[in-house]
Amino acid sequence: MTKKERAEWIHSYLEKLYPATPIPLTHDSPYTLLVAVLLSAQCTDLRVNSVTPELFNLADTAEKMVKLSVEKIETIVRPCGLAPRKALAIHQLSNILLADHDGAVPKNMGLLEKLPGVGHKTASVVMAQAFGEPTFPVDTHIHRLAQRWGLSKGRNVRDTESDLKKLFQKQHWNQLHLRIIFYGREYCSARGCDGRICFICRTCYPNRKRPIRTLKA
Repeated sequence: MTKKERAEWIHSYLEKLYPATPIPLTHDSPYTLLVAVLLSAQCTDLRVNSVTPELFNLADTAEKMVKLSVEKIETIVRPCGLAPRKALAIHQLSNILLADHDGAVPKNMGLLEKLPGVGHKTASVVMAQAFGEPTFPVDTHIHRLAQRWGLSKGRNVRDTESDLKKLFQKQHWNQLHLRIIFYGREYCSARGCDGRICFICRTCYPNRKRPIRTLKA
């Protein structure tokens, strides 16, 4: 198969396998989604979802969050890892939202990326899942699968994002991002597949003999 043929087949297969694409992180507003995505860095969605109810019970808006001490936030989010850094970022970005955006999460990629603790991937997730804007958030997992499936040779997640956006139509980006994540977790994880085991890898490259080593993300 050519790269384009692989992309079309993968898109069709994942669409049938995962017709519904629920957002993995529990939230009820753009603000709570932003905080949850920030907490998910180097942490599982399951762990984040176990921690955020306590945090959002106390503070589910920027106005409420700034009334908590950084130490209090840190105590609650400690199970997510990197707690001092994440707690400080949550407190700081909440102050900025109040000072510059009337407490609301801006519907703008550039403004989101300026917030403490919010990188391009986090901003992309918020734009896609909170506001329905077409983005293609690429983390290390999607980066790995894109290489295993021959969709990108990007040496970093930004290169891979650019490659995937060229391959797939814009109206499919948000759902496809989630479908690739779902499939990676279930069938093509870092340890569960090496580019020769899961159905997509075997279909795209039936004669592959060696494991695929992911280029550095």
